[in-house]
Amino acid sequence: MRLTVIGCSPAWPNPGQANAGYLVEGPGKLLLDCGPGVLSRLRAREGGWPEVDAIVLSHLHLDHWGDVLAWLWGSVAGPGAGLRAPEIWLARGQRDELLEIAARLGDNGMLRRRFQVVEYPLDEPFQVAGFEVLAAPVAHYTMPTCGLRLSDGASTLAYSADTGPTEALTRLAGRADLFLCEATLANGAPDGPPRGHLSAAEAIAAHEASGAARLVLTHRPVELPHPEGVEVAVAGLSIEL
Repeated sequence: MRLTVIGCSPAWPNPGQANAGYLVEGPGKLLLDCGPGVLSRLRAREGGWPEVDAIVLSHLHLDHWGDVLAWLWGSVAGPGAGLRAPEIWLARGQRDELLEIAARLGDNGMLRRRFQVVEYPLDEPFQVAGFEVLAAPVAHYTMPTCGLRLSDGASTLAYSADTGPTEALTRLAGRADLFLCEATLANGAPDGPPRGHLSAAEAIAAHEASGAARLVLTHRPVELPHPEGVEVAVAGLSIEL
C-alpha cells in the first residue's frame, strides 16, 4: 500500500497548496477526500485526466469534497468525458444531500449519470477498490464526519478526517501501520463547543493511546510550528506501508 499526499491544507488553503486529498494505491486506486485544488494536482502528477477507482469522502465540508464538482464538469464536458468515472462513497444519510447540491449547480441527476454514488455503513467493514475500509464517526462540530481505516490485508492506514478529541480515534488507529491525523489548532487554542479539531498535542496523545506505529500530522496551517520529532504532511509526501 502506498499513500501519496496530494493536498493537506486546513479549511483555508496554505499558500500555493490544495485542500484535503490523499491517494492510496494498492489493490486499486482510492482517493481519500477531494478538496479544492486536488484535481489540478492529480492532473499534473498523472500527466492527464486522473483515473482512480473510487473517491471516499469523510464528510461534506467543502474543503474535503469541493473538487468532486470540478471532476463532474470535467467528466461531462472536459477531458474526462468518455472515461470511466470513479465511484463516490460517503456516509449513510449523505447521498441525497450531495446529489441535491450537484443538481442545484448543474441539472437534476447530472452527478448520478456520471458517477456511481454509494453510501458506506458505519462501524462495519466494506470493500472499495480492493481495500477493506471501516468508517467510524468522529467529533467534528455538528457535521457528521467519519474517520477511515483502510487495509490491503498486509498493511493498515488510519485517517482521522477532521475531529475534536474522541475515544473513537483510539479504536480507529489501533495498531495501524500509519496514523494520518489532523492537527489544525495551536496548543490551547479555543475551538467549539462542540469541538471540531485537534491540536498537535492532542493528536500526539491520540496516537500514543492507539498504539499505531507511525504518526503523520495533517490539515495543519503553515503558520503553526512543526512539533519536534513529529512528521507533518506536505504535498507530494509518499509513504510505502
